[in-house]
Amino acid sequence: MQLGISSKFDKSHGFENIETTLINMLKDEGFGILTEIDVHAVMLKKGQQWERPYKILGACNPPHANKVLKTDPEIGLLLPCNVIIYENAEEKIVVSLINASGMFELIDDDSVKGVADLVSQSFDNVLAKLKEKFA
Repeated sequence: MQLGISSKFDKSHGFENIETTLINMLKDEGFGILTEIDVHAVMLKKGQQWERPYKILGACNPPHANKVLKTDPEIGLLLPCNVIIYENAEEKIVVSLINASGMFELIDDDSVKGVADLVSQSFDNVLAKLKEKFA
């Protein structure tokens, strides 16, 4: 299973600019950011060597989450849908979004799989728009 979909962008676009644009594009698709983990800052605070920006964003679409959680409260173990943005060793900014359809293959419920497919389509849309903007 492919963990997610991703694309690389030139560092000249700016990490914060790409991150802000990504968050706004997720909002346009109905997703809010529930959590934000600045891995770079956390690692440094814990005394670990970490050289480049790396953030994990926990994205949630409330209507979709509501539907799947009502189906099975244990699905909360798979939520929120993670989106990562980081600078790699080649000094490119990488944006990756979880493969929700693949992640929810674990659940034997067609309605849940349908929601996961909607999430995957939304994430495909976001990545396509990011590529168009920062090409």
